[in-house]
Amino acid sequence: MSGDLLVKNGVVVTSSGLRKLDILIVDGVIEALGRDLQTSNVEVLDAKGLLVFPGVVDEHVHMREPGLTYKEGFEAGTAAAAAGGVTTILDMPNTIPPVDSSEKLREKRRLLEDKAYVDFGLYGVIHDSNIDEIEEMWSEGAVGFKVFLGPTTGNIPPPSDKTLIEAFEKSAAQGFTLAFHAENYSLVEYYTEKVKKVGLDGPEAYPDSRPSICEEEAVSRIIILARKTGGRALIVHTSTSEAVSLIKEAKMKNVKVYCETCPQYLLLDRKAYRRFGSLVKINPPLREESDQEALWSGLREGVIDTIGSDHAPHTYEEKTMGNIWEAAAGFIGVETLLPLMLDSALRGLIPIEKIPLLLSENPARIFGIYPRKGCINVGADGDLIIVDPAQESMIDSEKLHSKHKITPYDGVKIKGRIRYTILRGVKIVEEGEIVKHKIGRFIKPILDREP
Repeated sequence: MSGDLLVKNGVVVTSSGLRKLDILIVDGVIEALGRDLQTSNVEVLDAKGLLVFPGVVDEHVHMREPGLTYKEGFEAGTAAAAAGGVTTILDMPNTIPPVDSSEKLREKRRLLEDKAYVDFGLYGVIHDSNIDEIEEMWSEGAVGFKVFLGPTTGNIPPPSDKTLIEAFEKSAAQGFTLAFHAENYSLVEYYTEKVKKVGLDGPEAYPDSRPSICEEEAVSRIIILARKTGGRALIVHTSTSEAVSLIKEAKMKNVKVYCETCPQYLLLDRKAYRRFGSLVKINPPLREESDQEALWSGLREGVIDTIGSDHAPHTYEEKTMGNIWEAAAGFIGVETLLPLMLDSALRGLIPIEKIPLLLSENPARIFGIYPRKGCINVGADGDLIIVDPAQESMIDSEKLHSKHKITPYDGVKIKGRIRYTILRGVKIVEEGEIVKHKIGRFIKPILDREP
């Protein structure tokens, strides 16, 4: 389903600045931008006094379907996305079964298409046994490929160095992006055992079991492989100052390495373990204030390309079982991604123009769905978020749409309020309420773009 809509009198926010523009959407696609646009037989939405952003592209979500729907599921997860201003999600492949073949990609697509409140793309995963499947999965519509350098949900074995170099060579030839969970797992095992030997099992010990060297070493290796092959790598959930420095240096040498961080690493540090305990156990762990400062600097300087949610739901029982080593890692975030970062911009931590760049345009470019997604241009899908910057609101976990509403942001007051989420010209969220159900579509990357 697509719609016709004329959004009038709003201030359009793009990476190039703010402009007062009307936006005409016809059959789901932006047909015209300008001042005082006129048309007949089209619904008019008056956005006077409001900010208009491109729909958010969250390139890092785990909706847990198939195989783990007791944790979340595509209906609940994409409803949360819509309520949070996310109009496109890219779903990770570590489900049960994992998405490691074109057949499983097709099966997952068929399973999810009638459940999606927003548009979605699907990652494939890479391991030693499926390296020859990559080109077919890419042709079938995989938006990119996730590489786990350690254990993950779905018992996916980490790839060997031989497989990694081959994957990078294929990336260079085909143009797809490899998204890396960048922690050296041998080092994680070493430091975890070291912490356990001194009898520590409380939440505050968790960052010491996965210190910054685990990320630094992995990022260094990924950069070397990208440089040698010309392949494309995205470092997801970047958490350390060392990684930011390495990526900055690599970018100066024109290595095709991109950098994602998440709100949790920007807004929380390791002191949060005292307050929230295992509820904020995530991988990589929360870091030092100095790492936060480096991440904010990386955002301002353009070293960090995207902000994803790493939406990773678990049940309360999984998050609180046993000691810190047994508790599940991850928490929800797709519904709070835009509100938290919009609040940060309205408080002056980053320029407001960084919001569409980091949350929409760059992720769409990295994964080959730009300019259909991620921008407010003629010919793009009519995916818009309309925000009242003058209103304040409070995050209420009970009103979130995920199955398990575990979030450290419950009760946090934020500047700005999402008034409308518009998907392909159709209002799907209005004043916090979902008003149009499950019109999301599967999207494929543009295969003929330059690698």
